[in-house]
Amino acid sequence: MKGLLGTSTSDSRLPTSDSPLLAVRDLRTYFFQDDGLVKAVDGASFDVFAGRTLGIVGESGCGKSVTARSILRIVDRPGRIVGGQILLQQEDETARRQDGKTARRRQVGEGAVDLVKLKADGAEMRAINGGEIGLIFQEPMTSFSPVHTVGNQIVEAIRLHRTMSPKAARLRAIELLRLVGVPRAEGRVDEYAHQLSGGLRQRAMIAMALAADPRLLIADEPTTALDVTTQSQILNLLLDLQERNGMAIMLITHDLGVIAEMADDVVVMYLGRVVEEGPVDDIFHAPKHPYTRALLRSIPSVDSPPRRKLPTISGSIPHPYNRPSGCPFHTRCPDFMPGLCNVVEPALAPVGAGQMAACFLYPEVRAASGVESEAGDGKTARRQDGKGIVGATPASPAVATSTSRAQDSF
Repeated sequence: MKGLLGTSTSDSRLPTSDSPLLAVRDLRTYFFQDDGLVKAVDGASFDVFAGRTLGIVGESGCGKSVTARSILRIVDRPGRIVGGQILLQQEDETARRQDGKTARRRQVGEGAVDLVKLKADGAEMRAINGGEIGLIFQEPMTSFSPVHTVGNQIVEAIRLHRTMSPKAARLRAIELLRLVGVPRAEGRVDEYAHQLSGGLRQRAMIAMALAADPRLLIADEPTTALDVTTQSQILNLLLDLQERNGMAIMLITHDLGVIAEMADDVVVMYLGRVVEEGPVDDIFHAPKHPYTRALLRSIPSVDSPPRRKLPTISGSIPHPYNRPSGCPFHTRCPDFMPGLCNVVEPALAPVGAGQMAACFLYPEVRAASGVESEAGDGKTARRQDGKGIVGATPASPAVATSTSRAQDSF
């Protein structure tokens, strides 16, 4: 398949009628440490579309936050992007909305820019970071400067991307605080982060992320450490802002309930790789990957029988210095096929209408990974390079039955 810049990519995306605002292709971000190599993001690919919300979900340590920092080119050393593309479509003209206000018309083509090729601290990347793409950090208390007022920091973000006088920027900061629901914005603008409650700090962080009216808003765990009432208010605020501005949202969370409420599309990550991708309804009602099914089974339900233990995923995420070969989930997978899952790494391939998965349970993935069954008997798998894979057999009837039951339960 051809990438947005005309360069060939190995990713096989599902055909769509719209061009993505942001296209991530085979992104690899590694941390080179004295103790070993950490592949925090290892070949992630996904699309973010204008006006839609993409939810990225997975356990802690799956590479979600590093993916967001890679897009903004703010990965801390000794980490660095070693491969892949981050293609952001450029604005090239404006259109008039029905309400009379100017709205962006976005087109992808020769105007797309690969953020990986830009200098991380260069002028062009600084203009994109905060201007085109806004970020809501995971913990506002540690993200705001403790020695500057909230208003000063919002004003700085505004003047960095807009030509405004200090007075006009201050008025804009107050307007943004009002927009995100901060009461007494005229007074709060001169307060420090530690003087605000958790909910108000999060709202102020959203205001700063919106300072330059970004086309894409990345929200990294925006409801962490907030009570359920405040969580609901923050999520409703993000939806309202998206409806007003038409911006795209990339929502990073480990809370599947938040994903179900907010997202249009879902990406499931495990150990730095995308293992499943698709529309939110399909992911929740017809999950394809064993990891996705295990995540959904672990959600508490009011309909569960009393005094029954909550299902859990056996084991834990492998140590980053000791990554398993083959499929990264095979050490915890109930559908593990010896000789195949622990030898060959499955490719992310279409497995249904609108869904993609990386699991050898599906013949489409076997074909995309260069694995096929000899003579069609389904007993011995053989790679297309001619090397046989000993003992690679499909899931047993018992495993297939349990897989079917898991799918029927959602």
